[in-house]
Amino acid sequence: MTSLQLKIENILDLKLEFNLWILLGIVQAVAAFFVVRYLVRKGKLSRTIEFDGSEIGIGPHKIKLKANAEDLRICYNLWVEMSTRKIGLPIDIERDVISEVYNSWYSFFGIARDLIKSIPVTKILQNGSTSELVRISIEMLNKGLRPHLTTWQAKFRKWYDEKIKSSDNAEKSPQDVQKHFPQYEELAKDLLYVNTLLVAYKDKLAGLLQ
Repeated sequence: MTSLQLKIENILDLKLEFNLWILLGIVQAVAAFFVVRYLVRKGKLSRTIEFDGSEIGIGPHKIKLKANAEDLRICYNLWVEMSTRKIGLPIDIERDVISEVYNSWYSFFGIARDLIKSIPVTKILQNGSTSELVRISIEMLNKGLRPHLTTWQAKFRKWYDEKIKSSDNAEKSPQDVQKHFPQYEELAKDLLYVNTLLVAYKDKLAGLLQ
């Protein structure tokens, strides 16, 4: 009987402790929400940044954004993804493997699209800066990444996969093999151009977070 009572008491203590941790987490989340909302209303979380269209490839105009908390969340998530992948770093055409660059770009395209889709429509409708930031991000994907990937990725991968397995290239590095792609110069030029757009875009996102 004593053993049964001890077990019941232990279970009750465990449940009580577990519930207290849940309650504490809820309180912290609510407190954080009101702190952020207060700071936004007071302008403490606002960031103003100017997007130069010619710099990030969305047209010959400039857009000035005053970011709110939702904008900062979007910017932070996009910036982290770009900063931890090859997509947000300058490409070294002599050392980088193009197929690996494409892997990074392709993955980022899907992740960025999902991040944008996760934004509530009400946020986009209510906040002009959020709507503008989403528009810029979509244009960066559609006018920056998509055209290059559509034009070059499948064509290059098919050629590269065949060549890298060839016995003639057994002793060559991937970097040496890729230079023999029939349209290498044209591909490399466009690759580096898109890379400069993406790096500039990442830097602009970082500016909103400072």
